[in-house]
Parts: sequence; C-alpha cells; structure tokens
Amino acid sequence: MRMMLIFSILLMGIKFTAYVITHSNAILTDALESIINVVAGSFALFSIYYASQPKDENHPYGHGKIEYLSVGIEGGLIIIAGSGILIKSVLAFFHPAEISSLDIGVYISVFAGAANYFMGAYLLKQGKARNSSLMVADGKHLLSDTISSVGLVIGLLVIYFTKLNWLDNVIAILFGLYIFVTGYKLIKESVNSLLDEADYEKLNQVVEILNTNRREKWIDMHNLRVLKYGPHLHIDSHITLPWYDTLEDSHKEVTAVENLIKEKLEGDVEFFIHADPCLPSSCPICSVKNCPPRKAELVKQLDWTLENMLPDAKHTL
Repeated sequence: MRMMLIFSILLMGIKFTAYVITHSNAILTDALESIINVVAGSFALFSIYYASQPKDENHPYGHGKIEYLSVGIEGGLIIIAGSGILIKSVLAFFHPAEISSLDIGVYISVFAGAANYFMGAYLLKQGKARNSSLMVADGKHLLSDTISSVGLVIGLLVIYFTKLNWLDNVIAILFGLYIFVTGYKLIKESVNSLLDEADYEKLNQVVEILNTNRREKWIDMHNLRVLKYGPHLHIDSHITLPWYDTLEDSHKEVTAVENLIKEKLEGDVEFFIHADPCLPSSCPICSVKNCPPRKAELVKQLDWTLENMLPDAKHTL
C-alpha cells in the first residue's frame, strides 16, 4: 500500500499539471479524484497495519473490520468529490474558461489511464490473494479510473477536433455522476460488510471443498456461516458424527475438517465446529460401513450444496 500511496501522489501532481496547462474541467475532474486516492491511500495504509495486529481481549476476532470502515470513508470522500465536480461543471456553463493545449492533456490522460490500469490490476490480484477487501476495493477503484481516463481521452479528442469547448463541461458532468455512483457503491459495500452480509463466493468455496473431500464419518453438515474480518475468516458449522464414537474420535474428525479448510483456503482461517450425534433419521443418508446400531439402510448420500448447508437443520430423506 505504500507503493500505491506514492503512486497516487505522483499521479495527482501530473493530473493537476495537465489542468493548469489546459484549464479543462474534464481533466480537473480526474485531478480532483486523485486527491481522494491520496487521502484514501493514507488511511488504507494505516488500516492494513491496524488490521494486521493480533487478537486481544478487547478484539477476540481481530482488528480486520477496520478495512471495511476504510472502504466506507473512501466511498464518502469520492461522493464529496463527485458532488464538487458536478457543481463546478454546471457553473462553468455560465462562466466558461478558455481551454488550451488539449493535445498535451490527451497525452497525460493516456499515461494516467495506463498507470491506473496496471496498478489497479496489481492491487486486485494482491487483494484476492491476501483476502483483503480494502485492497480489492482500491484495485477496483483504480480500474474504474482507467475507464474514466479512456472516456476522458475520447472526449478531449472530440473537443480538439470539433472545437466545441462546451462539451468539456458535459464530459465533466458525466464523469462527476460516474464518480458519485462509484462512491455510493463503495459505501454500500462497506455497510454490508460491517453488517456481515453473506459472502456467497466464499461460502461456495467452502461447500465445494467439504463436498469434494468429505470423509465417511462426516454424516451431515449444516448451519454453515462465514464471517470476514478483513483478511481473516471465521467459519461456523455443525457436523453430524456417529453417536457411539468416543470424544477423542469425534475430536479427530472435527480437527480433520478444520485442517482441510485451512489447507485449501487462502488466508487466516478460524473454524468453530459444533459436533452433533447422529439420530435414527440420519441412517438413510449415512454411508458409514459396518455400523452396528444402524436403524435403516443407506438410501443415498446427499450432495452438500449452498442451499442445504446454510439452514440450521439436520438433513433427512
């Protein structure tokens, strides 16, 4: 994130230089958003440091949720920037400024767009690898900046060849609206994460891992939950095991589930598993061989899916 912050500061300076040279409101919208990138990058750097702190008595699940707060603050700043851009662009229709040296503005915007693309793709890749919502959000933001830069270059070229300078304000308004919507989406994502909205992509990963690597004694699993605390995952689940197994045997099976998830999922994973004893109603879906107290023959082993693992209810036929 230090690299992103340095990158944002340099890019901000380049964009404001382009505005000073051209006096284009469309370029100014791009430059103003760079201020947001610098402020957000500074807070993101602190957030990642804070999120990496170990658990303590006051924060038994760690400090990772500060990343979601950072995403929300970034979204709020982007909305402020978008609102300012919209107001300035509308006023510019009544107080137009002379635009000059648009060719230089085009060159700088092409460079800025390419730089945003490569940095955004890098952050997105690293964020997914480290399970960091903040890095993913910043990566998506920079990639959205790339789209803005492409539109900006096209708009500047149209103005350059048509000499219709009023289009500059129209382009600025469109980008202001786009920036405003981007900020809204980040705030929404932040609030949903703080409220522990279900991450179905991660849940599907867990279900696939369990279904593919299930063991004979894992008769049933249900009440599956995945909570995200920044780069850390907390997973809850119930597992149905043979009722006649010793506590030591059951503990071995629970540990096997936990180790499997930790091995297959990237990032720091904490797994809390509640063991349930099997009931006679479990027999038709139980594939345990040579089971002395079996009350009914195996009919079929159920495939575990997202739909049947989320509810807090044991499976039966």
